Amino acid sequence: MNDTPIGIIDSGLGGLTVWQSIRTLLPNESTIYVGDHAFVPYGTKSRTTIRKRIIRILLYLRERNIKLAIIACNTATVAGIDWYRTQMRDIPIIGVVPVIKTAGETSKTKKIIVLSTPYTKKSSYQKELIKKFTADCEVQTIAASPLVGLVEKGETDSENAKRTIRNIFKRREMKNADVVVLGSTHFTFLEGTIRAMLGSGVAVLDSGAAVARHVGRVLEARGEIARKQEASHVFYTTGNLKWVSRVATKLMGAPMTFVYAKL
Repeated sequence: MNDTPIGIIDSGLGGLTVWQSIRTLLPNESTIYVGDHAFVPYGTKSRTTIRKRIIRILLYLRERNIKLAIIACNTATVAGIDWYRTQMRDIPIIGVVPVIKTAGETSKTKKIIVLSTPYTKKSSYQKELIKKFTADCEVQTIAASPLVGLVEKGETDSENAKRTIRNIFKRREMKNADVVVLGSTHFTFLEGTIRAMLGSGVAVLDSGAAVARHVGRVLEARGEIARKQEASHVFYTTGNLKWVSRVATKLMGAPMTFVYAKL
């Protein structure tokens, strides 16, 4: 039993989709969330910059006695999940990657679309996942970085959001695809709009629930599942706390108050 918190890191607000899955599946677990808004988006940054930011935030969270860290950002995960683990051997670190294996198992037409950030799209990590789990499929990867900006402004069903998503799915290579993988935790906030646009014949997959289940298995194996009934949740941002709190409240449909962290 261990009632100390889980740390959750993202470049911005996308990781709140993972936080919500943790809250749903592991309701007794306390959390500390850090959105690195001073550097959002990570998808256009260098590997060196991303790694430096993640390690700095991990050290910040270690000072707050976390028992496990989640890199709730696909870009940050593929930029160095194994490297983070070598630098922070005393804390289990779990990353988020596109659910490409599930997509391969789900698709009937064997045509799959993966939406991701430019960094993730180009990464050898994602390319290896595609090669390993969808060798018999036609997989189109699309760098959909404008979607990150939409979420960070709280635009999930605005006309601008719909137009941006429509332009992505008008591309010729999208025809006959029956699975869309959301390769960024930010994109999950747009899932409803994407589903409405594509129709019921296309499966839209994200990784939030899978990550939460994996966290549960790791904590169980380590004997660190929280038993306390009243979990606490603290939210930090390296950006404008008033703006971030306002947008997060809109995205989550409930009051969200962030605290500024100078990192």
